[in-house]
Amino acid sequence: MRSLTVALAAIFLLLGGNHAPAQAPQWQHDMLYDPGPLKPTDSYLKVQVGDPAPDFTLPDLGGRDVTLRGYRGKKNVVISFVPAAWTPICSDQWPGYNLARPLFEARDAVVLGITVDNLPTLYAWTRQMGSLWFPVLSDFWPHGAVAERYGVLRSDGVSERALFIVDKEGVIRYIAVSDINRRPDLADCIAELDKLQP
Repeated sequence: MRSLTVALAAIFLLLGGNHAPAQAPQWQHDMLYDPGPLKPTDSYLKVQVGDPAPDFTLPDLGGRDVTLRGYRGKKNVVISFVPAAWTPICSDQWPGYNLARPLFEARDAVVLGITVDNLPTLYAWTRQMGSLWFPVLSDFWPHGAVAERYGVLRSDGVSERALFIVDKEGVIRYIAVSDINRRPDLADCIAELDKLQP
């Protein structure tokens, strides 16, 4: 048990949101576009905690449609909006969820990663990051429609860096719209998922 606690503490430290990203792999240095500092947030939420989560149907990397309602009664869902493929913080955030997979699974939760990029871009980007255990979904067309429905589409056409936790009944239980320039703290997300446990 002690080794599990130490491992989880290491993951929290590695994936916390209040520090610089971990050292990026060499491919990131060679291939990523760094837009520099951006306005921290640039949208207005259209949903709040306690609301039914707006349903959506988006294609995954294999071209299959994934619906939010498909998880109703089965899994808690962490919807992770990230602004853009091939950017440093996004390329650091989602691979971190691979390390944290046991934390999500222990809380009967799945992650749905959403970005406004098109499928070919997402396919190439995720192949460079390595396999991700969760569905990566394209909100490309109609452009940013799901991000807009949740109120996290920025004026420049990308989404905020935002997390929504939706319980098994389809109700939003947690919302975090982070500074787009910083990775959200995984410990906060896990703590909120703990509140959903029986």
